[in-house]
Amino acid sequence: MKSLVVKRSIVIGGHKTSVSLEEPFWLSLKEIAHGQHLTLSTMVGDIDTKRQQGNLSSAIRLFVLDSVRARMPAVSHNSDTRNAA
Repeated sequence: MKSLVVKRSIVIGGHKTSVSLEEPFWLSLKEIAHGQHLTLSTMVGDIDTKRQQGNLSSAIRLFVLDSVRARMPAVSHNSDTRNAA
């Protein structure tokens, strides 16, 4: 079975490193970088600089998730919890 995780090399601050992400995260990250007129390396470097804990792959996933959430209309999670019971 083919792995869903894709490992790619990327240059961050002049240093080459490997990052493992699922293909949908790579595609979303590229779209976000393109939309902000940044290179993928620049965007990943920014994410790396700002992360407070965890590994770079996790920080990228959270960045993509936050970017997607920022584009969505506000959803009240409290009402979902009350109606689930």
